[in-house]
Amino acid sequence: MSCALGHPRLHFRSTDSTNDRARALAIGGAPHGTLVTASHQLAGRGRQGRHWSAPPGASLLASLVLRGSPPPLLPLIAAVAVCDVAGPDALIKWPNDIVFVRHPYDPLAKLAGILAEARPQDGWAVLGIGLNVAVRLPDLPPELRATAATLGESPDQIEPTLARLLDALERRLSEPAQTILDSYRARDALRGRELSWSGGRGRAGGIDGEGRLVVALAGGGGHTALDAGEVHLRGVRPARPRP
Repeated sequence: MSCALGHPRLHFRSTDSTNDRARALAIGGAPHGTLVTASHQLAGRGRQGRHWSAPPGASLLASLVLRGSPPPLLPLIAAVAVCDVAGPDALIKWPNDIVFVRHPYDPLAKLAGILAEARPQDGWAVLGIGLNVAVRLPDLPPELRATAATLGESPDQIEPTLARLLDALERRLSEPAQTILDSYRARDALRGRELSWSGGRGRAGGIDGEGRLVVALAGGGGHTALDAGEVHLRGVRPARPRP
């Protein structure tokens, strides 16, 4: 993997989904580090098939082709790298949303989303990142304004932010798993919070060595580890002190 991340690069003024474009390139043999970016997405995708909504020219929208065996902690690696760029107030909502806490009693406000799609048998993965660099919250649909966040930069900062993100990803991809886990835990937005999911409810207890979310089950029912799926906050408590 000698090719630096971001080369070659294919940029679209508008496209359906950068992840879809990058996946097609990966299937076609595109080299490690191939980058697809767009100023606007018509069908941007998040986890669980959700739509990623952003005004044209206001967000960093990028997908990378990564060759070789995808790191098991790839979504966590990406989340930590985004936080490196977003600053000290950025936290991670498991498994891979980057959030701000505007006020201890407000909902978590989503700054960035990550979508990793891997095909280990073919030796590649696609890593998609959407980051609200210059989004103006009043420009978003009303139903999104209370739960969205932005870096509040000008549009001309999207490219410099992308350069910093690629550098952060390059560095984080080379680090030991324990370093990634420790960095993730320092940014954990869920630890200590009451959660619910399709299989139950409980209190988040951090992540284990495989990046799974550890939950103390309600009613003293022991612990479980979630390796996928969606979790929902049950009420909001004051944010814990930062380490």
